[in-house]
Amino acid sequence: MFAEQAQAFYFTRKGVITIVSVNVRDNNIEQALRLLKKKMQREGLFREMKLRQNFEKKYLKRAREKAEAIRRSRKMDRKRAQIDGF
Repeated sequence: MFAEQAQAFYFTRKGVITIVSVNVRDNNIEQALRLLKKKMQREGLFREMKLRQNFEKKYLKRAREKAEAIRRSRKMDRKRAQIDGF
């Protein structure tokens, strides 16, 4: 059976092209599409598209990134505490 490859190209903020690709097996396009959407979700493509829809002022961008960093830090602290048994 012949396998085709579906690809999605997008640009990151640094201008690098990233490729998300999925192999289509047995002409099962629905399964390949689900897998492609899941990969794109994991890569953060949908979130990036939403952020790029409108211009974000620098002070708002800094505040959002700072809040995201705090969230990530707290999440890692919770995981570390759970591993250590606290």
